[in-house]
Amino acid sequence: MTATVFVDTNVLLYARDASEPIKQPLARHWLDELWARRIGRTSHQVMHEYYVAVTRKLKPGLSHADAQADIRDLMAWRPVPADQDIIEDVWWLETRFELSYWDALVVAAARAAGCDRLLTEDRQDGQNLDGLIVTNPFTTTLEELNLG
Repeated sequence: MTATVFVDTNVLLYARDASEPIKQPLARHWLDELWARRIGRTSHQVMHEYYVAVTRKLKPGLSHADAQADIRDLMAWRPVPADQDIIEDVWWLETRFELSYWDALVVAAARAAGCDRLLTEDRQDGQNLDGLIVTNPFTTTLEELNLG
């Protein structure tokens, strides 16, 4: 079975952020590989955060049309919506790992998507969240993980 990787907002943003000459190519490489291997996953929350940040906060940002195209593409990753089961898991994760609500929502969505890895720089690299392993895309390569 091929492992799946849940992509957090910051990775999507860095892939579009020309002001980050070190992180941008690394984020792009990760995304290119996840697309090629068809192992990328995300959530509605991540897509909402990405759209707002890439059109309003990133300088230079994307046009609404370009950001919408990105979101349409990400729909192929079967984004996880925040339903009742996800919210119950969020509350449990907040306590279990002392996560913020928003971080717990990302972790809960990754777990619901059946992911093995959470690609983010927002948590400690290698942290094990009950079987979901945090991977920092700027210190680890997909090739090093041998995910399939």
